[in-house]
Amino acid sequence: MPPTQRPMYALALRLVAMAAISVMLLLVKLTGEHGIPLTETLFWRQFLPGTALLSWLAARGEVGRLRTKRPWIHARRALIGGLGMFLTLGVVQILPLAEATVLGFTAPIFAVLLAVVLLGEKVGAWRWTAVMLGLAGIVIIAGPDRGHLPLNGLATGIGAAFMVALISIQLLDLGRTEEPVSIVFWFSAFCAPPLALFMLGTGLPNHDAAGWAMLLGIGATGLAAQLLMTAALRYGGVASVIVMDYSQFGWATLWGWLVFANVPPAQTWIGAPAIIAAGLIIAWREQVRGSRAGERSPAA
Repeated sequence: MPPTQRPMYALALRLVAMAAISVMLLLVKLTGEHGIPLTETLFWRQFLPGTALLSWLAARGEVGRLRTKRPWIHARRALIGGLGMFLTLGVVQILPLAEATVLGFTAPIFAVLLAVVLLGEKVGAWRWTAVMLGLAGIVIIAGPDRGHLPLNGLATGIGAAFMVALISIQLLDLGRTEEPVSIVFWFSAFCAPPLALFMLGTGLPNHDAAGWAMLLGIGATGLAAQLLMTAALRYGGVASVIVMDYSQFGWATLWGWLVFANVPPAQTWIGAPAIIAAGLIIAWREQVRGSRAGERSPAA
């Protein structure tokens, strides 16, 4: 039986999740500057949460909560999520935090395009306008200065947003039958072993205390964010909770200023509102369409 919808609770969970993600991305950027390979960061990002969850459930005698009748759906989610995680964490090592975060906000735009291409959904003037507005925001942020936003960083950020759109659909589907702890555990269980293979060529990790602290922090904040985001989708719809995602831009700008002395240029401050507005329009139209469920209505 689907869980009872609790919209305000879902919004609060998503808001805290965004704060956790912002800290995780800050730590990922710092590990890159510390010389830790991204593949190793990804491994610990998955291994530590999975181990922590399994240990916690074992201590409580609740390992049975991890049973699932949908292992292949978890595997598919891990494949999509693993690639999305690689791009999402990779882009923050290429671009400033604020710009990397803003590009992630284009995920709703790709969700609309995927709905048209994969689901044959009819999209009306409001959502097409939002798509155009979001694309304009990307063009503005990209600007003519390739030194500020290199092409490989732009492509990585857009690719990450595309994968997030796919992941959201997967999480919504899994959230109907699986507990958040089960979804998070199986994501780690499927992703960690392949990532461990990439570490064989680099030998045993040899980091100082700061490096290990950053990796531990990435695992802890990543686990918290995954649980919170999955729970938010369990108690509220994607269209309703996604509005909280835009708080991440504020955190990213703050960390960029405090830690890296980086202040986004004017083009980011112009393009970011356009992308955020596009996402909010799409979320609003999804809410409107959801309220008309069961009724025949024109395309939104």
